[in-house]
Amino acid sequence: MKKLTGIVKKISDRSTAVVEVERLVPHKVYGKIQRRTTAFKVDFQGADLKVGDKVSIVETRPISKDKNFRVYQKDISKGSEKQTQKQRGGKST
Repeated sequence: MKKLTGIVKKISDRSTAVVEVERLVPHKVYGKIQRRTTAFKVDFQGADLKVGDKVSIVETRPISKDKNFRVYQKDISKGSEKQTQKQRGGKST
């Protein structure tokens, strides 16, 4: 069972979201570390998600043609709290 962490990029439907997962891969010839992103369609029944939220997703049985993952938990970190306060215009501590 795969567990991945990513950022919500789009909320398509009432139960579908697109989560972008980033991974670091070395270049085959030169060895420089490159960022690669993959977008997964995710099922989120009953979860309160917004664009920009950091979430953990887990692989599950096929839910539809494209959805093979569901939201496991919504991650809360200090960085995201400061960012939301900054967007509101409040002071960050």
